[in-house]
Amino acid sequence: METQVNQATFITNQQVLEHWQGHRALTRRVIEAFPEKDLFTFKIGGMRTFGEMVGELLAIAGPGVIGLATNEWKALDERDKSQESKEKLLEFWDQATEVINEYWSKIPEERFQETQSAFGMYENKGYASLLYFVDNEIHHRGQGYVYLRALGIEPPAFWER
Repeated sequence: METQVNQATFITNQQVLEHWQGHRALTRRVIEAFPEKDLFTFKIGGMRTFGEMVGELLAIAGPGVIGLATNEWKALDERDKSQESKEKLLEFWDQATEVINEYWSKIPEERFQETQSAFGMYENKGYASLLYFVDNEIHHRGQGYVYLRALGIEPPAFWER
């Protein structure tokens, strides 16, 4: 007699994308909360400005999903292309969101279990790289919250994604 086993899925790829995009929407609101000057000049304790941190997030998010989809990884490019313009930085953020949405469905399911050299820097399973992208964003957004509070600005509610 053959036994059939039903395997439940903990979370679907679409749910992972929605979760990440919720984080990205919150990070966008944190960027919006900064006065433009402080976004690119204010720092505490030797940390980078939040604008510089956002540059890192932009270097990872869209290119990271393209890397997962194509298995072609370019070197990180964290240069500030916004020329210290909050409006431009938000445009780049929105463009990265579009890239993520475009390439997400092109990531082969098995790619999440394959070992890759993300950005030519470290070898990891695809799912671990993806979780790093999200964790890194949360980490830097937390730094942005500290900066906003130090500037006397109430940051967006972190639970509203």
